[in-house]
Formats: sequence, structure tokens, C-alpha cells
Amino acid sequence: YMKNWQLLFEGIDHVLTQPKNKGEYYLTDAFQYMIDKGAKIKVIDVDGWYDAGKIDTLLETNRAMLEKGRARKPEGLGGTIFEPVYIEDGVTINDSVVGPNVSIGAGSIIDGSRIRDTVIGTKTRIARCELVNSLVGDEVVLAGVKGEVTIGDHSEVRNDG
Repeated sequence: YMKNWQLLFEGIDHVLTQPKNKGEYYLTDAFQYMIDKGAKIKVIDVDGWYDAGKIDTLLETNRAMLEKGRARKPEGLGGTIFEPVYIEDGVTINDSVVGPNVSIGAGSIIDGSRIRDTVIGTKTRIARCELVNSLVGDEVVLAGVKGEVTIGDHSEVRNDG
């Protein structure tokens, strides 16, 4: 799981501008760049193989990580929360049912929705939706959407009818 993708990509760009090490580039050098910039990297042992290369396996991996202790629920959230969930600080939940197996990035707003088995990025706004087995990117606006969806970053989907 990578929380700060932007810093990782910045690290990769930095590595690609440096001379090759033994004729190759190493991802670990990008991780070191992240650490040098103040990022914290945590390694956890997991039993089994967890893949994030496809949507269904990413959702399975999210579920497994939540069940194995990666869950987090800040105080003072509105709505009804069914654990396990991973909800970052700065999330607003109003008149909604969230969980189980939901991860929500910082700054997102969930209003009047039912969400389970879903990963939601940062600064995303979801209103009047019923989402299951979904993957929603960063800075997305969803309104009136029901079912399984996969929505990339900086997208907007409204079903106001």
C-alpha cells in the first residue's frame, strides 16, 4: 500500500536523472528519496500473496489488510460505520452507511450514501450513491451512482435523473 504516490513518482523521476547503479535503476533508491524527504515507510509481514494489479485483487487485498489490523476509524465521524474500515483524517461522513471493508482517503466527503467493499481516494465527493466492490480515484465527484464502479482520478459522474 502506498499512501503518497506523488512523492514516489517524484523519487522515481529523481532516480532516472541519476547515473545508473551497475547499469540499472533501483526502486529502493526511490524509496530512499522518499525517506530523505520525510516520508515514513513501514513494512508489515503478511501471510499469503496479495496482488493489486487488477481491481478485484486490489479489493481482496484491501479487505485482507483491513482484517489483519490495518483498520483505522477516527473519532467524530457521522453516519453509521461497519468495521473494518480505514478512514484517514479530514474525511466527512453525513447520513451514510460505510463499511465493511472500505478505505477512504483524506479530505473526502461522503453524503447520503451506502458504501461497502470499496476503496476511495483523497479529496473525493460522493453523494446519493450505493457503491459495492468499487474503486474510486482521487478528486472524483460521484452523484446518484449505484453498483460496482471503477472511476479514475479527476473524474466526474452524475446521475441526477
